[in-house]
Amino acid sequence: MTSHANHSGSMPGASPHWAVKLLGWLCILLGLVILAGGAWLIVLGGSWYYGLAGLGLAGTGILLNHGKMEAVWLFLAVWVGTAAWAWWEVGDDWWAQVPRLVAPTIILILVLVCIPALSRRPQTDTF
Repeated sequence: MTSHANHSGSMPGASPHWAVKLLGWLCILLGLVILAGGAWLIVLGGSWYYGLAGLGLAGTGILLNHGKMEAVWLFLAVWVGTAAWAWWEVGDDWWAQVPRLVAPTIILILVLVCIPALSRRPQTDTF
């Protein structure tokens, strides 16, 4: 197998599509804001959720800017953690979960839309 793709599935040295980079920068900025607020909340003795979620979101943005497929897996982990945290906070009150899950779900959909741009592979002969 002669492939020029690296482990991320993107072509080596290829820059991700501008829309992927835009989403990456939005994730970094939003992640840093959530991380800063979360760090303050941790200092005050509050929940660690926002600190961890902000860290995960910023990490997702960095990976998106590098065209790495791992960004999808990292944000999926953040989304699952968010869903678990929302369930822990409000239980099965679906209306109370809506504000906790809408924004992360929209970001998840946008990250999932980026998958084809992250997993482009050059046409190669495998035999």
